[in-house]
Amino acid sequence: MRRQAFRMKLKPGMIDEYRRRHDRIWPELVAGLREAGISDYTIFHEPETNSLFAVRTVADGDHMAEFRSSPVFARWCDYMLDIMESDAEGNAVASTTLTEVFHME
Repeated sequence: MRRQAFRMKLKPGMIDEYRRRHDRIWPELVAGLREAGISDYTIFHEPETNSLFAVRTVADGDHMAEFRSSPVFARWCDYMLDIMESDAEGNAVASTTLTEVFHME
């Protein structure tokens, strides 16, 4: 098992909508995440920068690449584009991988 962390950014004023959409997360998306090897996934919001910080636990030998190319993941990304910052091409949610520098169990 390993932890992965990344940062995303919301468009201004979109935290309530972001929460609403995650309160109603699609069961098929959750199933896909679990099938990809994710057993724990948490997203934090920092109001000052409107950034989202995500941390997830991923099984060794995960299937993240397959999940990222799945139809349900593509639909979710499209669904989130109106409230989140996008990549340079404007057709995917922008994210930055974070490097772990400390962990305490």
